[in-house]
Amino acid sequence: MEIRKAESSDAKGIAKVHVDSWKTTYAHILPSEYLQNLSYEQREIIWLQNIKESIVYVIKNQQQEIVGFSTGGLERSGNYPNHTGELYAIYIVKEYQKQGLGRKLIQPVLEQLKKENITGIVVLVLEDNSSCRFYEALGAKMIDRIQVKIAGKQLPELVYAWDDIGAVFDQ
Repeated sequence: MEIRKAESSDAKGIAKVHVDSWKTTYAHILPSEYLQNLSYEQREIIWLQNIKESIVYVIKNQQQEIVGFSTGGLERSGNYPNHTGELYAIYIVKEYQKQGLGRKLIQPVLEQLKKENITGIVVLVLEDNSSCRFYEALGAKMIDRIQVKIAGKQLPELVYAWDDIGAVFDQ
């Protein structure tokens, strides 16, 4: 498996992972009609921009297909002054999950944030998403519970935080 910083040419592969992951991860959380209408093409446009503006890493399998990505940057809400960075997303296609790739995939994002003198970060996770345990296993603590509207549905979202990202991989 190869992990590297994303390039513009990766946008299509990231979009595919993003859409496919949403369809499996959120199948029991979001309306199926909404998930079925997610578009690779629309996500590709978004990812072309995200790659320019955010920290984005991809992981490729032996066939050089993107099977996961992670992204982060500055904390977006301004609601957590002790946590100036944010892990925006990490998605891995279902068949590659539970293999330790998530830990490997977020590490370069956290290292980049640390180089930018960011120590405290947050990650927002839908409460019904089983990945909450992943962040807890990496030492994140829940600091807030908010509401987010997706597909016309109000959903509880948990805000997890690390006060010192340098300690994340000491777990």
